[in-house]
Amino acid sequence: MSTALAILGNGLLLSAFGVFVIGFIARMVGWYRIPVPLKIPTTPAPKTLPGVLSRVATEVFVFRSLFKADKALWVGGYVFHVSFALIILRHMRYFIDPMPRVVLAVQTIGVYAGFAMVLSLAYLLYRRAVFERVRYVTTFADYFAILLIMAIGITGLWMRYIDRVFVIDVKNFAMGALTLQMNSPPAHPVFWLHLCLVATLIVMFPFSKLMHSGGIFFSPTRNQRDNPRDRRYINPWNDTFPDPTEYTDGEYPPIDEL
Repeated sequence: MSTALAILGNGLLLSAFGVFVIGFIARMVGWYRIPVPLKIPTTPAPKTLPGVLSRVATEVFVFRSLFKADKALWVGGYVFHVSFALIILRHMRYFIDPMPRVVLAVQTIGVYAGFAMVLSLAYLLYRRAVFERVRYVTTFADYFAILLIMAIGITGLWMRYIDRVFVIDVKNFAMGALTLQMNSPPAHPVFWLHLCLVATLIVMFPFSKLMHSGGIFFSPTRNQRDNPRDRRYINPWNDTFPDPTEYTDGEYPPIDEL
């Protein structure tokens, strides 16, 4: 039985991470290869590279544009993202030995972050379900992602406060998966539910709106300098169009020949 659980648990975790890594890299490479034909930074925009880096950093770490647009949404979204980051950092204790000081430092606050994450997601879910203008643009995938992450947080808190799991067994399983040793996971129903939910999130991440975490770096409205008057911007698609000087009558060929 333990061997079957080891194969099932390790296979689930490793395959999920494999899909995540391949999917994440594929999406990032795809975005990198998309040409940007125009200068379209959202103004006012910086004119220097350090200014652009500062602008992207403020978007990533403090959600600058969201703060200007909707402060109530900013509070809910920011609490969720910070809590989620703390929870991930806290869970590094299962994969790292010995634990770095930064991981040790967030162990207590990481527990409270679990409550903050669930409450912030409840607010974001309420906002999508009640506000008409938000509900209009909300799809099933949006509800599914919120409910999935809420279920992950709730099952994690359940194992922390109600039906505890032996931490050493969890760490042996996680370290074994990381080193391909195939250690058995805990035979705990809530842990297995938690593991399946996490694997589902990891697999769907590269193919969902959650990829905005990587896509923000490729947004031309954020990563371009506002310097069209100082430096000519060359459309990368120019090479795909014919040179009009090649035609003796000085006109472009018919549109169906382009």
